[in-house]
Amino acid sequence: MYINKTKTEGIILFENIRFLDTTLRDGEQTPGVALTKDKKLLIARALDEMGVSIIEAGSAITSEGERDSIKAVANAGLNAEICSYCRIVKSDVDRALECDVDSIHLVAPVSDLHIKTKIKKDRDAVRQIAAEVTEYAKDHGLIVELSGEDASRADPEFLKAIYADGVDAGADRLCFCDTVGLLVPERTTEIFRDLSSSLKAPISVHCHNDFGLATANTIAALAAGAKQAHVTINGLGERAGNASLEEVIMSLEWLYKYDTGIKHELIYRTSRIVSRLTGIPVSPNKALVGGNAFTHEAGIHVHGLLADKATYEPMSPEYIGRQRQIVLGKHAGRSSINLALKEMGLEADDAQTEEIFNRVKQMGDQGKYVTDADLQAIAETVLDIYKEPLVKLEEFTIVSGNRVTPTASVKLNVKDKPIVQAGIGNGPVDAVINAIRGAVSSCAEDIILEEYHVDAITGGTDALVEVRVKLSKDGKVITASGARTDIIMASVEAVMNGMNRLIRVE
Repeated sequence: MYINKTKTEGIILFENIRFLDTTLRDGEQTPGVALTKDKKLLIARALDEMGVSIIEAGSAITSEGERDSIKAVANAGLNAEICSYCRIVKSDVDRALECDVDSIHLVAPVSDLHIKTKIKKDRDAVRQIAAEVTEYAKDHGLIVELSGEDASRADPEFLKAIYADGVDAGADRLCFCDTVGLLVPERTTEIFRDLSSSLKAPISVHCHNDFGLATANTIAALAAGAKQAHVTINGLGERAGNASLEEVIMSLEWLYKYDTGIKHELIYRTSRIVSRLTGIPVSPNKALVGGNAFTHEAGIHVHGLLADKATYEPMSPEYIGRQRQIVLGKHAGRSSINLALKEMGLEADDAQTEEIFNRVKQMGDQGKYVTDADLQAIAETVLDIYKEPLVKLEEFTIVSGNRVTPTASVKLNVKDKPIVQAGIGNGPVDAVINAIRGAVSSCAEDIILEEYHVDAITGGTDALVEVRVKLSKDGKVITASGARTDIIMASVEAVMNGMNRLIRVE
């Protein structure tokens, strides 16, 4: 069925949709992640710049530090409504009020399983408490979104009753939570058709991704009349995560032609910010923002791209702030080589191109990942070009231990100028890379280390290791590698190769 922004057959379709982003809370509910105040502020500002309607900044009852973080976000002068997660407990509301938030996401258990096992009460008690706390929050000037936890396993009539009580008590919005991801799109459509037509307040959808259906269920709910979607950057969240902001937004924008009001060109940048600050890498095959989403290797694909980008891309990567990337390996074709050489500003005749092609194939057959720096070295050898590296490593020293902050000092030759720089880090590799970045800041101050991978090529404590890095500067992405028995030296080699390539591109 084609869906647009109008009303048809009694179904409200994509009209005045808002987005509540729960990245700041659900990122912290991901095991091993704890966002500091400074990190929360950076993420909140990125979300606000992108145009997110509501930012759920955390749960104020969690700790004093969490309250400090939420208050900082609330007082940061953002355009978004700032929200705090609350249980149906008045003390949770009091803590939220201390944080100067605009609204609360007030969550009441609504399935019998949650009512009996979590709070050990009955349905009538939950209805009464939810209404009382809603009224209490409204009396204190808060916007209230009353949410039914585990709503997909609740008795529909009880769910409607608790929603009706909430509206009578002053709730501004209602939310249906598929807490363990049990909905399917067909059932979601039925539920939200019913709720959106029978409730006297806007209904939101909050989907978890346990079966990989969070985005599909969210879109189905919005098509059936939901007015708000709860989403997270990169699909962060407990267990398998939540509905992904980038997937929901781009499905609406690109597939259904609905203008969400979100600045889609900032999606990839925000994804990278969240990934770096949470320490949670994005899977390479993640839709839209994964490393491979707009990356091509197979020769037949690249040949098609050269004729028309739409042959193997559903949309332009620039639409979400990305760039297309061509990688080389055993599946590369001559089209890939020609395109890569063109991007490097190199010209080769047919015989030279064939030789470069054969050398790339040989590396791919050996199981090696051919980086941008590798291709440049091959091409310059075949074309008999020698380019002096702009940045040379003279020496480096590292101090590390269980009672010492890892510290590194480096001496580089940067464009024929000797520079000495020191740096600290979470470990010796981090320290030396920070020192190198500081040393080259005069000519490449905004180089970002996007990815870092280590693979042992041989076994044993003296194993040969290969380090692969992905660096970026001003939207240009470069891959490079280094292989040594010393992991620190391999890391330095990879970073230096990549930096030289990035600086030379300029």
